[in-house]
Amino acid sequence: MKTFERICRAMAHPEFYPHPVSQLERRETHISVVFLTGEFVYKLKKPVDFGFLDYTDLQTRKRLCELEAALNRRLSGEVYLGVAAVCAKGDTFRLGGDGEEVEYAVVMRQLPDEGSFSNRIASSRVEPGDVISLGGFLADFYRTAERGKDIDRYGERETIECNTEENFRQLAPFVGELLDREHFEFVMEASRGFLRDFDALFRRRVEQGKICDGHGDLRAEHVYFLDRIQVIDCVEFSERLRCGDIAADLAFLHMDVERLGRPDLSLALLQGYTESSRDFGLYTLLDFYACYRAVVKTKVACLSASEGGEPLGRGEMGRRAARFLDLAFRFAVRFARPTLLILCGLPGSGKSSWAKKLAYIFALSLFGSDAVRKDLPEYGEHSGPVALGAGIYRPEIRSRAYARLLAAAQAELKRGRSVILDATFSRRKWREEAVRLAGDLDATLLFCECVSSERTLLARLARREGKQGQSDARPEHLHGLSEEFESLDELPAEQRIRIDTEGSQEANLPSVLLDVYSKKRVQVEQILERL
Repeated sequence: MKTFERICRAMAHPEFYPHPVSQLERRETHISVVFLTGEFVYKLKKPVDFGFLDYTDLQTRKRLCELEAALNRRLSGEVYLGVAAVCAKGDTFRLGGDGEEVEYAVVMRQLPDEGSFSNRIASSRVEPGDVISLGGFLADFYRTAERGKDIDRYGERETIECNTEENFRQLAPFVGELLDREHFEFVMEASRGFLRDFDALFRRRVEQGKICDGHGDLRAEHVYFLDRIQVIDCVEFSERLRCGDIAADLAFLHMDVERLGRPDLSLALLQGYTESSRDFGLYTLLDFYACYRAVVKTKVACLSASEGGEPLGRGEMGRRAARFLDLAFRFAVRFARPTLLILCGLPGSGKSSWAKKLAYIFALSLFGSDAVRKDLPEYGEHSGPVALGAGIYRPEIRSRAYARLLAAAQAELKRGRSVILDATFSRRKWREEAVRLAGDLDATLLFCECVSSERTLLARLARREGKQGQSDARPEHLHGLSEEFESLDELPAEQRIRIDTEGSQEANLPSVLLDVYSKKRVQVEQILERL
């Protein structure tokens, strides 16, 4: 370490460098020392061992410098120029030349600080369109990133569970004194519950090829908007921290941008990524992984506070740890709080098709009024469609079907599980029952109203003639059902979405999923603000 410090002192002088130095600045993290010279940057790895990384061996530092340069070229064009040796001759150090190679530095072109995403946010010099482009840029990167069986294991539930439990064990000594116990325990139990309940979803992500060699430290300060997008400083020292689900990688930036107070830009990032990648399963995992990333940052801050000797809870690192735990808590509430998602609208509006699609994407149970109605004893008394107001369409039968539908939802919500319902919900009284149910069980509520022109509705209903299917609605029912359909205006804006189903479902999916995610977030934030 003494030799390393002598090298750093030498690099703090402009004459050390074989090129002009316009402004020399030293910056430091817990694992690196960086020297900025105006045109070039030199990054040294500290000879330290933190368990999760070990830089104590010189040849290891050289190898990891070379790996860092190679990995970062994937996302940063010509920023990473290579690796330079620091040579010693007597008591003098210099870059390259003859002498003993005593240290190695990653050499980079210096990027202007004002171009970083974090600084652009701070100075309000970034627009949603820029971030949509970033989402597409990252989608292209993930599309070609390295994959394989050895990498897939980093996306398996068992590996993720191992990572989360390691974080909780390492944070346990700080709970009570530095970290809020109630928030910590909620985050821990919510994370465990998610891993338990969505085991099949993690397997699906592996099967779909969503696990890759990513970035691992995708924060706003590592993204630059210049003549082209540049992303730097990926994790080179640990495959376990760099490889994983694309959702985990993106969640880091998503979390960081929200931390910086611009959730609108985070939504723009998700929009750009999903429009380009069609990776809609991201939304189910996003808050879980954002919580995980915030917990990691909490751990780093706690360890830094303890190593720096600052009074726990009173130094900057202690305050930083508390802020990141609060952020993890907010994300945990989002993914742990169950959602009652209702696809409503007139027959033929496409609500059942949308309900099935969303149930698959979100890995949720789905209950539909058509199936529930056919399970009623009265259904067997009638063969084929009947007039509106008669037979199975009698008011008391319809009310009974809605009661059973909401009871099925209630059973899922009581278990803490989100659920999707598929029914017209044309009457305000039935919607009020759903609102009451969600309120009683502390669930997020969202109505997605599917709408189409009358011509389209009639055409779709006509195609049902002579066919067996779940729905008994036919063209002759449409006028009466339209007349009785009461507007959803009683619902606040954050509890309803309007889906125009004239276009294709595939074309509409990105905007609909973004709306669902956004409105669920708004509802949870409203609750948290009242606490």
